Formats: sequence, structure tokens, C-alpha cells
Amino acid sequence: MATIFTKIAKGEIPSFKCAESEDFYAFLDISPLAKGHTLVIPKNVEDDYIFHLDTKTYEGLWAFARKVAVALKAAVPCKRVGVAVLGMEVPHTHIHLVPLQTEGDMDFRKAKLQLEASEMKAIADKILAEYEKLQ
Repeated sequence: MATIFTKIAKGEIPSFKCAESEDFYAFLDISPLAKGHTLVIPKNVEDDYIFHLDTKTYEGLWAFARKVAVALKAAVPCKRVGVAVLGMEVPHTHIHLVPLQTEGDMDFRKAKLQLEASEMKAIADKILAEYEKLQ
């Protein structure tokens, strides 16, 4: 059975796309810690633990995430882009990229933002435009 993230990557469930390659997909988290909080996933591997990925997929995922992080930082004003790999909620490997002003911005226990769809789309479009400049 396909995970929700696989369905998102296939376009079966709508998302706010930030970047895409043949093997990887990046989209905004719908319950973000900060504006621009992005999830990066492999499209064709549904394992829920990043260290189970084969070497090619693992290295490709990180290389893709790096490009997305560069685009994210250019699109969303922040001091850094934080990285977390938790994988506890959705059984599909995913990397969180979170724009940071302070280390406390990376606290997953804090209340999540609730943004309007129009604002989410505008943020995703800015990240995608920056990502496309890197190609």
C-alpha cells in the first residue's frame, strides 16, 4: 500500500511543491514549524528508516536536499536551514528542512503554524523558482 508521501509525489494528493527531480520530491509541510518548512523524500522508496536506503538513494537524497536547502534559504529569510530526520509520523523516509532564526525554532514539540493555502503556495513557488535557478 502506497504511503501518503508516495501519493503526494505521484500527484494523487495535492501538495505545495518546492522542487522535483526524477527520483526525489520536496514539498511544504502542512503543519510547519516555520514558514517554508519543507519535506524532502525519495519518490520510489517507501522504507521508513533513512539508514535502510541503498547507498545511491541515500546519497542522492542528501544531494537533492542540499539544493532544496540552498533554494529555501534564498526564498525565505532565515539565518540557517535546520535539518532533521525523524520519520516517526509517516512510514516513508523524509528529511525536514526548517528555516531557523534560533535553535529553538527546531523544537518539534512546539505549536505548529497554520497558514492559508494562498500563503503556502506563494512560499512554495518562491522556493521552486530559487531551486530552478540552481539547475
